[in-house]
Amino acid sequence: MKQVESISIEELEEMASHMYGSLVKAVVDIRLGIVVVDAELHYDEEQYLLETGSAQSDLWGINLYPDSYGDEDFIEFDSMINIRPAQGNNSRDVEDEGVRTDICHIIEGVVCA
Repeated sequence: MKQVESISIEELEEMASHMYGSLVKAVVDIRLGIVVVDAELHYDEEQYLLETGSAQSDLWGINLYPDSYGDEDFIEFDSMINIRPAQGNNSRDVEDEGVRTDICHIIEGVVCA
């Protein structure tokens, strides 16, 4: 697991090949703009960010599909850590379009071809 400020598609492809084959799990702190990648569980990435000062309400789990870079399927908004009825998010999906947009902007700034 590592916190990244910049990561290439090649690095994501390598990570994916060691874990799930086609995807890399990531957690994004939408307030601080922090991205953590390359753990078996979103939970592990979430715990790392909580221990380093992030707030639970700002953390969202996603999956990155390196083979789909540049397509709408590159980011999948699906994680157990996203289930937060108190925040109005009742599923594993990120339901708030504003939060999705924030996540996309942060990922666009971190992932490079």
